[in-house]
Amino acid sequence: MGKAKKRRDRNNDGYVFILPAFIYMIVVLGYPLVYNLVLSFKNVDVKNLTKGGAIFIGFENYAHLFKDPTFLLVLRNTFVFTIACLVFQFTIGFAFAMFFNQKFRLSGPIRGMILVSYMMPMSVTGLLGKNIFSANGLINNLLGKIGIVGPEWLVTGSTALIAVIIMNCWVGIPFNMLLLMSGLTSISQDVYESASIDGANWGQKFLHITLPLMKGSIMAVLMLGFIYTFRAFDLMYIMTAGGPLNATDVLGTYSYVRSFTQFKFSEGSAIAMVLFACLFVIGLLYLKMLAKEDD
Repeated sequence: MGKAKKRRDRNNDGYVFILPAFIYMIVVLGYPLVYNLVLSFKNVDVKNLTKGGAIFIGFENYAHLFKDPTFLLVLRNTFVFTIACLVFQFTIGFAFAMFFNQKFRLSGPIRGMILVSYMMPMSVTGLLGKNIFSANGLINNLLGKIGIVGPEWLVTGSTALIAVIIMNCWVGIPFNMLLLMSGLTSISQDVYESASIDGANWGQKFLHITLPLMKGSIMAVLMLGFIYTFRAFDLMYIMTAGGPLNATDVLGTYSYVRSFTQFKFSEGSAIAMVLFACLFVIGLLYLKMLAKEDD
């Protein structure tokens, strides 16, 4: 009886310690999320925001969005931007991680220089990208030196999204490299030595040792990369403001424009909830994969 009471007392002490964090989550994260969800089911705009005359209209905002060609374009842009960035960031980041995992004299300094782009604020990266891809910027100047007339990167729909993807990859590659290197360093060199004794070549070691042992790290990197990229906002807003003609608009920028430029607050909230729903589904899939791996 005494042991059970002590166990309950310890549990109660634990609840006391986690209570501040729980209250913080409810106030700072839970309340805005619920308020945004409720707002998406109303018809709040600049006319009735202060008067409180908004009425409940159910899923009308969502139905209107999925019939809107601009929203469908923005949704497509978001997935294209996210998948393209993930592919390039992960592939190049993994290659860098494998390279810098080798021991050579300048490995540390060069790796530190590469990390500078990740440490920059995204607003600075956006301004830098805007200058690099401007009509008279660095890219077009370099192309001009070899006799190629560079395009108007940020004012042409077919190239604006490419420019934004390149700048986002410039930030994301060091992040992927850093996380993947931590996974590589956790693999014992004895495993590779044993494989070498058995006659395994580099490709066989990579396929049958490195990839399987780094499965957890790879899943975590891809999941974090998807979340950070899918909810991107500041890079696009600074470089192109979503233009030209919504060519670089993603869910984050489009929600902001609908809410605070066009003052259609309910539609902006509905777009934000679509963004949240996509990330929520991806998070559930990730947790399911983790549960399967544990089993």
